[in-house]
Amino acid sequence: MALIKFGGGVVQMSGSIAGNTFARNRYGNYSRARTKPTNPNSLAQQAVRAAMALMTVAWSQTLTAAQRAAWNLYGNSVAMNNRLGESMKLTGFNHFIRSNSVLARFGGTLVAPGPVIFELPETDPTFAITASEAAQQISCAFDNGLDWANENGAFIYFYQGAPQNGQRNFFDGPWKYLGGVGGVFEAPPASPALFTPKFAFAEGQHLWVYARIFRADGRISTPFRADVIAVV
Repeated sequence: MALIKFGGGVVQMSGSIAGNTFARNRYGNYSRARTKPTNPNSLAQQAVRAAMALMTVAWSQTLTAAQRAAWNLYGNSVAMNNRLGESMKLTGFNHFIRSNSVLARFGGTLVAPGPVIFELPETDPTFAITASEAAQQISCAFDNGLDWANENGAFIYFYQGAPQNGQRNFFDGPWKYLGGVGGVFEAPPASPALFTPKFAFAEGQHLWVYARIFRADGRISTPFRADVIAVV
């Protein structure tokens, strides 16, 4: 489905219509021929699909009417941005699936009550990465003074992008789950955290990692990212 913004004609489009895909990057709007993605049905894809299916059943059969109402209130109170950068609101069902499918994939406990704080978790403006070819290791530095780091059940998790040529300055996938760090009450985790990359890389390649913060009440931040040129 394509999103279309009208003004004096069509101002902006995002998505696919017939054989054309419309999108926007840092250089502006563009259109390209639509390509049909392959479905390798990898173990990671299977895990995501299984988690979403499990949470769909939980929404209808496990949650109480009061809990569903609480998630709906949260969804109606929290503004998000769509692909055109416009403000929108997700349903409570969307937020419940969005939050709990993450927990289901990584062995967490279902968060059934809807959040009572009507805002997304803060992002980390200090987030930075370094990468060493010799060690084949990515270091993710974060602010362990933020609230999530001092909260049991909260965590920050990271996704690594496929390495690119050093001169490339824009990247939007593919991504693979890199790892996560959990918050601990009165004993925040140490920073930086070190991870073995999911995509091997070489000196001089441009690397991206994005992160999200998950709070114990089920709220998930918007993604925030960092990039670096790999060293020896």
